[in-house]
Amino acid sequence: MALTNSSVIPTKPLLQTHPHSFFIKPNSPSVFRVSAVHSADSPNNPVSSEKPTKQLHATKSASSAVVSAPPGNAVPGKWTVDGWKSKRALQLPEYPDQEELESVLRTLEAFPPIVFAGEARILEERLAEAAIGKAFLLQGGDCAESFKEFNAINIRDTFRILLQMGVVLMFGGQMPVVKVGRMAGQFAKPRSEPFEEKNGVKLPSYRGDNINGDTFDEKSRIPDPQRMIRAYCQSAATLNLLRAFATGGYAAMQRVTQWNLDFTEHSEQGDRYRELAHRVDEALGFMAAAGLTVDHPIMTTTDFCTSHECLLLPYEQSLTRLDSTSGLYYDCSAHFLWVGERTRQLDGAHVEFLRGVANPLGIKVSDKMDPNELVKLIEILNPQNKPGRITVITRMGAENMRVKLPHLIRAVRRAGQIVTWVSDPMHGNTIKAPCGLKTRPFDAIRAEVKAFFDVHEQEGSHPGGVHLEMTGQNVTECVGGSRTVTFEDLSSRYHTHCDPRLNASQSLELAFIIAERLRKRRISSQQQPLTSSLGL
Repeated sequence: MALTNSSVIPTKPLLQTHPHSFFIKPNSPSVFRVSAVHSADSPNNPVSSEKPTKQLHATKSASSAVVSAPPGNAVPGKWTVDGWKSKRALQLPEYPDQEELESVLRTLEAFPPIVFAGEARILEERLAEAAIGKAFLLQGGDCAESFKEFNAINIRDTFRILLQMGVVLMFGGQMPVVKVGRMAGQFAKPRSEPFEEKNGVKLPSYRGDNINGDTFDEKSRIPDPQRMIRAYCQSAATLNLLRAFATGGYAAMQRVTQWNLDFTEHSEQGDRYRELAHRVDEALGFMAAAGLTVDHPIMTTTDFCTSHECLLLPYEQSLTRLDSTSGLYYDCSAHFLWVGERTRQLDGAHVEFLRGVANPLGIKVSDKMDPNELVKLIEILNPQNKPGRITVITRMGAENMRVKLPHLIRAVRRAGQIVTWVSDPMHGNTIKAPCGLKTRPFDAIRAEVKAFFDVHEQEGSHPGGVHLEMTGQNVTECVGGSRTVTFEDLSSRYHTHCDPRLNASQSLELAFIIAERLRKRRISSQQQPLTSSLGL
């Protein structure tokens, strides 16, 4: 899963242990006509509706050979790649030109995948470790990526703050940190209302740059299929740069002291990070002096995956491919996908689509989630109860967290289901400032993270990670933090296209708070076996 420095469209999987992938164009005579295979079905026995017209000349070492996924004829009880169309689909735009939409989708189907099936499988293994308390997920990035703010500096700064947070969490928890970005595809956003009104003018809501424009005029708000092409190209370019940063030396542990962002340098969090970085630097010096190598890839590269909400189903279907190694379908638009609070209906189109792709999946859960419904949803998405397949991302505010989360944990435990529990302390804490802008108080975010750890400690379960809306930019969107952002400050650098994000300083401050909880948890778990062995 370590990202590989390559061309804009990657030509090899992320880990060198995986051989090169190869692709067959959808119109190739060698394409397998395969009806859809449920992720729970046997990987070695996909159901074929036709025999291949020509033998594929591939060695056994070819990993992740991908075939474009034709709709095929539905087999009773089986999943099909376009089966979601028979279900009720919420939060989807209405495109006025269906012919243009179909043309764009055919173009996307012919494009190479953005990520590889083998990478998604490795991420699933890492998330399985987080489910049992042996790793910690750090998932973060933009609320919604935009075309206007697409540049190398913004990508670098978000990647850099995630690296810093990862070091802080790894040092405190003494465990691997699984780094996943809300990047390279996080464009579409669900909306509470299909229309918005300003000064008596009513227009369709802005749904993300891959659907329509945020300018409040009639032309900008018309859903445009061509935006999906641009979103694909931006996602591929973003991932290409991330691959270069992750493996080209930028993420080397020896550079830990150089990752500080300029505007955090003279701050409390910057000082704390610098002190920790020097300790890491000294440890690396000790290792080198002892004859231990510090130029091993594990010290010079990092693992980094991408994720986004599975919302725009036509786009997701067009990038779904059949992996010839496993016989399973993967949505190759990202390594990790999640279903949102507004689209997680048991009989809905989004759940129907996601149940058939083999990517690791997230479920966003608010205080409205019924424990029995959560168990049913997990059963639909993960009937084989595969560790790492399901991440439950809770977003409900601190008070609701203490009341509601225990019941969810107990229900999942009674059902014998294995999930990775993650806290999203952002979405349950959005308020409107006196100036009219949306914001999130840092104290409320911190309180929800504390409640998350407290509940898991109380229930004897594992806090598996955090999911944050954040940026490496020096924005003023969330109030509070040690470098206090006030309501009056909000308008000075309020750049988000959708929801307020933590800035770099606030993100780093939150990482230190989480790291301290991980440290206490680690010390407590180490003391328990010792106490037992002494008969105390």
